[in-house]
Amino acid sequence: MQTFNLPDVGEGLTEAEIVQWRVAPGDTVAVNDVLCEIETAKSLVELPSPFAGTVGELLVEEGRTVVVGAPIITVDDGSVPAPAPAAAPPVEEPGGSVLVGYGTGGEVRSRRRKVAAPVVKAVGVVAKPPIRKLARDLGVNLADVNPSGEAGEVLREDVIKHAEQASVFRNIETPEWSAVREETIPVTPPASPDPIEVGDREEAIPVRGVRKVTSAAMVQSAYTAPHVTVWKDVDATRTMELVKRMKASPDFADVRVSPLLIVARAVIWAARRTPMVNAAWVEGPDGASIVVRNYVNLGIAAATPRGLIVPNIKDAQDLSMRELARALENLTLTAREGKTTPADQQRGTITITNIGVFGMDAGTPILNPGEAGIIAFGTISQRPWVVDGEVRPRYVTTVAGSFDHRVVDGDGMSRFIADVASILEEPALLLD
Repeated sequence: MQTFNLPDVGEGLTEAEIVQWRVAPGDTVAVNDVLCEIETAKSLVELPSPFAGTVGELLVEEGRTVVVGAPIITVDDGSVPAPAPAAAPPVEEPGGSVLVGYGTGGEVRSRRRKVAAPVVKAVGVVAKPPIRKLARDLGVNLADVNPSGEAGEVLREDVIKHAEQASVFRNIETPEWSAVREETIPVTPPASPDPIEVGDREEAIPVRGVRKVTSAAMVQSAYTAPHVTVWKDVDATRTMELVKRMKASPDFADVRVSPLLIVARAVIWAARRTPMVNAAWVEGPDGASIVVRNYVNLGIAAATPRGLIVPNIKDAQDLSMRELARALENLTLTAREGKTTPADQQRGTITITNIGVFGMDAGTPILNPGEAGIIAFGTISQRPWVVDGEVRPRYVTTVAGSFDHRVVDGDGMSRFIADVASILEEPALLLD
């Protein structure tokens, strides 16, 4: 009998949550078959088996957080009892993400792929369990979805298409979240000298996973970098007209276009004109230095049901408008499905947070650690605006930016926000 201890999955983390077991006692597993899905502080990871044999006991319940090195499962491989093996080293995937791999080639065989998930029919809706879970996560009522499967079943693409109105990046109206924004677990008061009191009118939510890391990062950023925020109201009518034309263009027929695309392009353009907003303050053994990046890894803050994450688009400055639109769309879907990898969240240089999706006009965002600038994009709505001496209804938004004052001076902050605003007012400048 072998005991498998929770390994370090290569992210430098100390704990993880058991989200879902893919095996049960008595199941037969081969080396690299997926045992369970765990949530680290940054992403969901499939954990493969280092042993071949029969599953003995699941030592940790789903929803529990365990420290690295703790036993989580036993596998009967026919051997005599032995001390628990040390965690195996991580194996790099071809795509650069780090997973825990065992055996030759580092190939991970998912048990989910071996056995087709059953199709479930309820109240006239035909959908597989993973599709039903995706619908729940997105707040989609499957009865409202038009199925496109050959057997009349609802496919993943159908759910995603229906959920577009609730996308975290939509800039016209606030998304419809599911009733439960975050998992809440009733907590039994622990046997300790200072227990947590939880009554009928209260509940305690354990701080773990994405929320735990986000809170620590925000505190570090807020109390390390001196934040300064500037903002400007913008007539974005021409941006809205451009978005409308792009949506009708055959060149963008198969990709989602939104005002965020123009904002992203504007930030990339403006960062080239004011490079310090794309720089970073770095403490080293010989003192501090400012690292100026001649590339843009554009971060997009994503409010997902599991918490706030900031994936980024690598080398966004090299992408065409269509390629950038596709990258934003893929980033959105990946974040919504909880499949954003740690690599996708690393090495960002500047971030956009689209608070307009929540109906907010402006804000004072906190910097993503390691960056000197973050832009808050407010809602676009019709307001009275003076044009050529006359008050007219125009589409107006507010662009705000917080900056690390150690890196960026007041003139640089103001010039950068003014540049972003000028693009939203006249997107034809992007042709320059």
